[in-house]
Amino acid sequence: MFIAMNRFKVALGSESAFEEVWTTRDTHLKDVPGFVEFHLLKGPQRDDHVLYSSHTVWADRPAFEAWTQSEAFRAAHRNAGSESRALYLGHPEFEGFEVLQTVK
Repeated sequence: MFIAMNRFKVALGSESAFEEVWTTRDTHLKDVPGFVEFHLLKGPQRDDHVLYSSHTVWADRPAFEAWTQSEAFRAAHRNAGSESRALYLGHPEFEGFEVLQTVK
């Protein structure tokens, strides 16, 4: 499996608006080959922001990479900059991880 994460530093006071953008958007993920699951995570509050992360699980890295080149990806991200750019500090930080162990 492969986990793709983006970290967002959401400006204090913008948490509700950020959450609304993410929880109401059409992700276009459910029918994408290799997609397993998605989580939106809310982390700790700092002096000027709250840390959030999008956490997507894929069957493998090639499935994730195919998603990033797909029309579904373009559709899901079509309004991403205009909708939420003002809500967070700086650019989202991407992190990709190969899963080495899973315990259920």
